[in-house]
Order: sequence, then structure tokens, then C-alpha cells
Amino acid sequence: MGIMNTQINLKINLRMPQTLPTSVKSYSDEHGYGSVQDFIKETVREKLFDEPEISKDELNLVKKLVAVSEKKKLYGTEEELFNKLGRT
Repeated sequence: MGIMNTQINLKINLRMPQTLPTSVKSYSDEHGYGSVQDFIKETVREKLFDEPEISKDELNLVKKLVAVSEKKKLYGTEEELFNKLGRT
């Protein structure tokens, strides 16, 4: 099941110090964002929904944990995994 995206054109101009666009690009590259647009979308989500940021290293750790868990059959279903983690 895919998530439908909506494109919006805000038609706004932003004034910012000349160094800010360069800093944004560097930060998004260093932290594994696919583009500056992805970084900006994530930043807006965090502000609106107060979602915690997960680093690239943390995401890789979770992926490794899932792979090991699947390989060793530490859980059978997603529901069982969440039960073991204390979530329902």
C-alpha cells in the first residue's frame, strides 16, 4: 500500500544568510538525506508532529537487529515482536 503525496506550491520567497543554503545542503548530505527537499520535509514533520529524529547510524542498527531477529527466528509475527517489545 503506497502513500499518496501531494505537491504544493507555496509561492514564497525566503530571505536568509548566504551561508544557510550551503549549510543545509552539507547537513542533508552528511546525514543521509536524498535531497535538500527530503531534509526540509523531515524538518517540517518534526516541528509539526514532534517526531524524534533517528540518525543514519540508529536506522542501520535497527535494520541489523531486524535481520538478526529474522535469521534466528526470534519472533514469528509482527504482533509477537511488538508484544515482546511491550507494545500492542
